[in-house]
Amino acid sequence: MTNVLPLQRPKKPPEQNEDEQARAKRLAAKYRDASASDIIKMAVHEEFIDRIAMVSSFGAESAVLLKLVADIEPNIPVVFLETGKHFAQTLSYRNNLATALGLTNIVNVTPKEQEIEAEDPRGDLWRSDTDACCSLRKVRPLDHALEGFDAWFTGRKQFHGGARLRLPVVEWSGQHFKVNPIADWDREKVTQFAADHDLPAHPLVAQGFPSIGCWPCTHPVAEGDDVRAGRWRGQAKTECGIHSRS
Repeated sequence: MTNVLPLQRPKKPPEQNEDEQARAKRLAAKYRDASASDIIKMAVHEEFIDRIAMVSSFGAESAVLLKLVADIEPNIPVVFLETGKHFAQTLSYRNNLATALGLTNIVNVTPKEQEIEAEDPRGDLWRSDTDACCSLRKVRPLDHALEGFDAWFTGRKQFHGGARLRLPVVEWSGQHFKVNPIADWDREKVTQFAADHDLPAHPLVAQGFPSIGCWPCTHPVAEGDDVRAGRWRGQAKTECGIHSRS
């Protein structure tokens, strides 16, 4: 396990006169019906060679995409946002799963100490302003971690609903390309893949947590509830912020 990002190769030039948004739409259309593995191979070996990372929360469904990526490029940088507010079970799961899958480049990214001291000295900013807490502990640290990269893999899926319903395979965020290899997988396919490959489950899943983030803002849900119903319960907030910007 390391905290050092690898040296990056020069960017692959886009097709002549093609901007980022057009490139994302072209790739999304081309790979719309491709397998997750083919999408990953395209991103790693053709489009974003050595300039793509993976961002993982090591949450309830994370093992599936981590397995798919590890089988193709086990040394890819896997960025984990160490917010200081994770469940202890998540931290253990991160270590155990990385070992089981042979991932060799887990990058633990933390908020800047001076920003924590200035904005959240008591560690309870989440009580009064969850958006500010997420910005401090997730959004800004991720921005820093992804400097030098052109693209990153996400494990988002359309069946999670909300803004994800029409999630494409590739999108342009205004800063990076985001590659979503399992965007069209449904809950049954995710579950079946995990079972077929004997992937260990996050220990909190059995306790009613289908979506897992930081402990102050994550709760178990009732049977049949929306997958993300336990995140920021009682608030209009549905995303931490790393996916909600244009």
